[in-house]
Amino acid sequence: MSKDSLSIPLPALPLRQKVPLSQPLRHALFRRLWTANLVSNLGTWIQTFASAWLIASLAQSASTSAFVQTATYVPIFLFALFAGVVADAVDRPKFLFYCNLFMAVCACVLAGLVITGHASTLSVLALTFCLGTGSAFIWPAWQATSSGLVEADEVEAAATLNNLSYNVAAIVGPALGGVLFNWIGPGALFLANAISFVGLLAVYWAWWQERLPGTVTSTPFLDSLRAGLSSALGCSRYRHILLNVCTVFFATISFAGLLPVFVRDVLRMNSSVFGTLMGSLGAGAVVAAFILPGLRTRIDKTRLLACALLVYGAMLITLSFARSLVVLVPVIVCGGMAWSATVSTLNAAAQLSFPVNIRARTLSIYLFVMAFGYTVGSLVWGRVADHFGVQAAFATAGACVIVNAIALATRKQGKPL
Repeated sequence: MSKDSLSIPLPALPLRQKVPLSQPLRHALFRRLWTANLVSNLGTWIQTFASAWLIASLAQSASTSAFVQTATYVPIFLFALFAGVVADAVDRPKFLFYCNLFMAVCACVLAGLVITGHASTLSVLALTFCLGTGSAFIWPAWQATSSGLVEADEVEAAATLNNLSYNVAAIVGPALGGVLFNWIGPGALFLANAISFVGLLAVYWAWWQERLPGTVTSTPFLDSLRAGLSSALGCSRYRHILLNVCTVFFATISFAGLLPVFVRDVLRMNSSVFGTLMGSLGAGAVVAAFILPGLRTRIDKTRLLACALLVYGAMLITLSFARSLVVLVPVIVCGGMAWSATVSTLNAAAQLSFPVNIRARTLSIYLFVMAFGYTVGSLVWGRVADHFGVQAAFATAGACVIVNAIALATRKQGKPL
């Protein structure tokens, strides 16, 4: 039996003293990576906005519009387990450098197709799939690397900071995209995404060159995969985390998948409104990043997650009948706060569940389940919207999220997240 398979899951951490949000930034390498990742996230959100609105402009079907999310997350579903094994077996700075280089090249090709007028729905979705494939290989390695650069009591703060980076970009990226889409065109926005990888490539290259040669595991692939699966699925607490990840992401993907169609067909507004509503979710998540450290000292993780899901479910239900931006923007901001609490809580719980030597593999299972929920959800909610309307899809998805929240809140005590 592999040595890894005997690794004991780390116990859930009790409530503890507040760790300042900025504390992980005292680690120089984490700080450099976080800054470069912020710029890359900005490019990613610009590309996400441009792809979603471009597909919504090229196709009328809600299902086709939702395929943007499907094309993003299917690769993670397909490759995450393999990527986790690879991430535990290679030199991570070198591996992350080449993965980001691959994504930069894909973004350049997408920009070239659009600028030259050769882009179609199929080609945009195909290159979105390629970018998703890059993300599938990056995420297990990045998350295992990120949590390993800080102290154990700083992991939740680091996860919140990474979520903050993602959501600051989620405000600025869609806002810029909404203003610039009709002015400079989607091709230039895709090119901006390609350029946004330069900082990350520089940091990973420098880290790779400075890093002393180390040893990596020589365990055969199947044995390594089996050890990761055995450790993850053999832990009842981690199985509970995975169940929540699957059900939560299945329902919540309805917002990203159907928002372009909602703006186009229900609100009958333009790309700038789409960017505003996307940015509102990010704005709420940014606000939450500064509130969550204090909340975590007073509320246990399970209760915090249940409350966050209630708020997010209420946001989706409100989208099913609200039409005024005066109502929609603050409601989506509240949803963004809830989303930040949900993602950072689940992500930190997953990162803290296992020791470093198998963390990438166990995190890859987390990502696999997340991608499964996202992929199935984007297909289901697109079909629901086609048959019953976007409003009905939002209402049903919101009800699913609220049911999940109630199940968490009524779960037997003594079984913490």
